[in-house]
Amino acid sequence: MAPSLEEPEPVSDVIENPLKSKPQLVAPEPEHCPGPESEQAGKADNCAGCPNQAICASAPKGPDPDIPLISARLSGIKHKILVLSGKGGVGKSTFTSMLGHAFAMREENNVGIMDTDICGPSIPKMMGVETETIHISSTGWSPVWVSDNLGVMSIQFMLPAKDDAVIWRGPKKNGLIKQFLKDVDWGDMDFLLVDTPPGTSDEHLSVNSFLKESGIDGAVMITTPQEVALLDVRKEIDFCRKAGIKVLGLVENMSGFVCPNCTHESQIFRATTGGGAALAKEMGIPFLGEVPLDPRIGRSCDYGESFFEAFPDSPACTALKGVVRGLAEQIGIDAKLVLPDD
Repeated sequence: MAPSLEEPEPVSDVIENPLKSKPQLVAPEPEHCPGPESEQAGKADNCAGCPNQAICASAPKGPDPDIPLISARLSGIKHKILVLSGKGGVGKSTFTSMLGHAFAMREENNVGIMDTDICGPSIPKMMGVETETIHISSTGWSPVWVSDNLGVMSIQFMLPAKDDAVIWRGPKKNGLIKQFLKDVDWGDMDFLLVDTPPGTSDEHLSVNSFLKESGIDGAVMITTPQEVALLDVRKEIDFCRKAGIKVLGLVENMSGFVCPNCTHESQIFRATTGGGAALAKEMGIPFLGEVPLDPRIGRSCDYGESFFEAFPDSPACTALKGVVRGLAEQIGIDAKLVLPDD
């Protein structure tokens, strides 16, 4: 076993190989500019006389040389699934953690979770490994193992204190995501789940560009029933289509409240425009199901426990298993190879 990083390096020193960033221009890009990262940058006729000509001509061009290294590192992972929404607070990290536990219920499955929410990493807390640190071996960084077949990687493991803020610009965050893919020894895995922050910006573009060559099965969309959430999910679906990411399906989270005592379900976030099912039909994507709001889900995440093991009789647990089986169908595998028989 390699030594633990008992004294983590300052977060600002973590990135050693940052993503190629846009060159710093001395003047605004003029009209008809080919773009500072274009192969014609600094060479096109429109570049003549531009104050940025020398900068653009000397900037690095072409594909990222680390992409083949990432593809080789991830060659042993069978299925790569993104968890997206566009909207914050709809339960992406909660769903990712429960999806990881669900896949890991079958002992033959090896599962990894990559937390790309750099500024708000919550996966380690939900998985019960918040105080762990990263180990380094001759083959790279080792994921933090929640169980024998469930590993996690997050920036939380690198912070000197759990309450420290990460105040980074885009290139720095992109560089860390690259290291999570290139330097982490994921090994042979059946599933790699990628938890993402809200939006359609740096982290999402980086994950897509880094994983595209190695293959992404697709993305699972998470929403809540109200139109305020659906607005942002529509944008995320549009992002996936423009980025060439297959949408595996949409899950409506918090679709109702289930009383832990009487199991009666009440509508808390009542759908005003049809909710997730109507959105899935409108956008032409599969609807994987509705997961009710159960306060015991939050309790399980707070204590880093598996909701499936703690409350197997909950209606939310039954709904989640249905979602997992639907997701298995979308990625083309037998549901029996994902969840053990009840």
